[in-house]
Amino acid sequence: MSAAEIAVGLLILVSAFLSMAAGIGIVRFPDVLTRLHAATKPQVLGLATVLLAIVLQVPTWGVLSTTVLVLTFQLLTQPMTAHMLGRSAYRTDHVRRDLLIEDDLGDDIAAHDQQAGTTR
Repeated sequence: MSAAEIAVGLLILVSAFLSMAAGIGIVRFPDVLTRLHAATKPQVLGLATVLLAIVLQVPTWGVLSTTVLVLTFQLLTQPMTAHMLGRSAYRTDHVRRDLLIEDDLGDDIAAHDQQAGTTR
């Protein structure tokens, strides 16, 4: 067994652990915002470790370019998806407001409603 195969095995184990942590967080966390955090952070890191393992196992330019594209699209879309899900959960009152430390979005919405009410 070579050092590259051991590294690939360890990266796959790290990825499995991160995926398991994301799954446990989704099940155990109390509200939408913390579940979104648990779903996005370890998922992207787990994907990055699997892609690195793939590149180590099959080091060709085609595999490298494909893994870079996959990781780039994940890094671009995952935060935006979580942001939009969080905003929609907030606006439909699926957020436990007692767990929020600071409610910046609520302040912005209240200021916008106040401004809209004075201009009518």
